[in-house]
Amino acid sequence: MILQALTQLFEDLTQQGKISRPGWSKAKISYALCLDESGALTYVVPLLREEQVGKKTQLRPTPIELPSPVTRTVGILPNFLWDNSSYILGVDEKGKKERSLACFRACMDLHHRLLDELDSPIAKALLAYFDTWQPESAREHPALADCWEDIMKGANLTFRVDGRFIWEDEAIRRAWDNYYGDIQGEKQQCLVTGNWDVTEPVHPSIKGVAGAQSSGAAIVSFNAPAFCSYGKEQSLNAPVGKYAAFAYTAALNHLLADRENVHRIGDTTVVCWAEGAEPQYSAVAGFSLFGDDLPDTMTENDLRNALKKLADGLPCYEMNLTPERTFYILGLAPNAARLSVRFFYRNSFGSLMKNVTDHHERMEIVGSRYQIMPLWAMLRETVNLNTTDKSPSPVMAGATVRSIFTGTPYPASLLEATMLRIRAEREITPGRAAILKAYYLKNSCELCPKEVLTVALNENSTNIPYTLGRMFAVYEEVQEAANPGINATIKDKYFNSAAATPAVIFPILDNLCQKHLRKLEAGLRITKDKQIGKLKNVLGESYPIRLTLPEQGSFNLGYYHQKQFRYTKKEDK
Repeated sequence: MILQALTQLFEDLTQQGKISRPGWSKAKISYALCLDESGALTYVVPLLREEQVGKKTQLRPTPIELPSPVTRTVGILPNFLWDNSSYILGVDEKGKKERSLACFRACMDLHHRLLDELDSPIAKALLAYFDTWQPESAREHPALADCWEDIMKGANLTFRVDGRFIWEDEAIRRAWDNYYGDIQGEKQQCLVTGNWDVTEPVHPSIKGVAGAQSSGAAIVSFNAPAFCSYGKEQSLNAPVGKYAAFAYTAALNHLLADRENVHRIGDTTVVCWAEGAEPQYSAVAGFSLFGDDLPDTMTENDLRNALKKLADGLPCYEMNLTPERTFYILGLAPNAARLSVRFFYRNSFGSLMKNVTDHHERMEIVGSRYQIMPLWAMLRETVNLNTTDKSPSPVMAGATVRSIFTGTPYPASLLEATMLRIRAEREITPGRAAILKAYYLKNSCELCPKEVLTVALNENSTNIPYTLGRMFAVYEEVQEAANPGINATIKDKYFNSAAATPAVIFPILDNLCQKHLRKLEAGLRITKDKQIGKLKNVLGESYPIRLTLPEQGSFNLGYYHQKQFRYTKKEDK
């Protein structure tokens, strides 16, 4: 399913002219070696361009459409028309002189094999370069002096002859196309396209997944006898044709190269696309799911209205969106030299937006700075921000995202992680309160009724745990009023135990509150005394001995709502 969707995306992008055809792909090139007609190196042209990275400007290699790179493991395999210094110059800084010379000879042999029969001045100059270049003298060549250090760091090189890049020569391009298409081997039925094709034993690498190897990682691979069957080796176990292997990797690399549409959820790199490769669908998903900045022409209300229309099954003509369009979301996580699929979602865009809209409505809470809380901000509430690694649990994050996309109940691990942070920090942030509210609204529980799962304070609620949380907030407010600037409040000492065993802690808090009330001025003392009296009338004469986990959620929401009520303007109240 994943490979088929990516192959279809490749075909859509090819029709739009946004991606290279089979055998060609974008390579990041830093320098061009300029040759004369005799193949002698005359000078080097830098192909670096300025890119804005945060607040700084950095020089980055230029992506150029060149023959597709080979997939390397430990063997010597050259690229055609471009490569690093080991293959192009025959030198490196790793101290492996013999290997570098072997790489150079392999690159020379490949170019002779493809270009010997061509009657092209550019091809002849390139072959003359390989025949006359002396790798042992490379370091002393004056043309390489200024860029030597950068080249030795792994920069990719290509060639220019008489002011023309070698890939611009039609004869050379045809030679590569013929070579790429004339691959010999046993043909099998491709599992992706259903067509008969030569099976690709090693699939091209996927680059751009955070945490994976910078040289690329595989999404399909077989590299141990345990993975083989019936004498089939490598990817012959699951035959994917050469065309499909190129297509799905090219499409995925194209998605990962567009940094504006690549998102992170913990250790997972997320890309999304619509059938037909229309970019507006991915953009709206970025706004609604990942908190991307809205364009100047769109407001939060515009986005909400668009999501509402799509959720109701209606087209949004203002953004050229239709709810029937098939939409895909793929989450990839690093796993050594491979990639693991954390989640893969396929549904109509309207169904996705309905599930997302329902989630946002459940997450709505007073005091939040987000009208639409992005996924990364939600999952950050489960993390200790004082640690070095601020990534949420990968398993929990993946399960949570899947539940949001599919509209299924939230995983218990989300609630556990949120409650753990509340207990550890004794702090209920707007995000944590929103998670508690959303969790119990979706995963309905009788011990945490809907009357406490409101956006703001419900003064009419008679739920005991919710009322206990409200009263704890009032007690804390009285203490702060009686002792301005106090370093540690009752929350720092009693919050967790009050939420778990009210019968033990609240008599102590009652006694402390009476002492604090005596320090207040008469008007405020009477107001707070009446407020506490109303809450005690709901609680009755005794406190619960213990509160279950859902009841502790009610307690936390009552505390949070009461705290936020203090900061609400009188006219809003």
